[in-house]
Amino acid sequence: MKKFKLFSALFILFTGLLSAQKLGVVDTNYILSKLPQYKDAEDRLNAQIASWQTEIQTLQSEFDKKKLLLENERVLLVGDQLKQRQKEVDDLDKKIKTMINNRFGSLGEINNARSNLTKPFQDQIWNAIKTVSEKNSLGIILDKSNNISVIFLEKRYDYTDKVLDLLLKNSGSKKAESPNRPNRNSEDSREIKAKMMKEEGTTKMESIESKKAK
Repeated sequence: MKKFKLFSALFILFTGLLSAQKLGVVDTNYILSKLPQYKDAEDRLNAQIASWQTEIQTLQSEFDKKKLLLENERVLLVGDQLKQRQKEVDDLDKKIKTMINNRFGSLGEINNARSNLTKPFQDQIWNAIKTVSEKNSLGIILDKSNNISVIFLEKRYDYTDKVLDLLLKNSGSKKAESPNRPNRNSEDSREIKAKMMKEEGTTKMESIESKKAK
């Protein structure tokens, strides 16, 4: 009961603080996606991922052929011939597994590259958000991208476009879209589709690993 009362008191206090402050919301993921420099870096990374996927798929096809050929000719091979052919298949199998782990594993090159992709832009976005918050006398700014579920948001509380415009102005870039920009909430389905496409590569790698495990 005491814990419940304490929680209720803290909730009321937090609600009071929010009501006393001018609130703003930004979507940093949307901002990143509209920065030309970030999009260029992401395109280069996606091109590299596609190249790695093709390379692994080529090696996988080569492995499947060699393994099938070995099984078909196993009764005809003896001694060192059998050992050599088996070693070739095993070495290729090991090479593919190592490549998948190094590039697509939880600590692989792709995850590291994605985590480092936003770092050069973090200070720029933070400084732009700070400038916009000071200009509009905002006491609290929430990031819609940071695990905050915003069911409904009045446009006057959304400062994403103001932050983006400031960043593009400072970088000398043109606005990412026309003045009549579509509501970002209407882009949710396209964002989900894009996310699924990015994850498709990982799914393919998992499929290869599953097939090899069998």
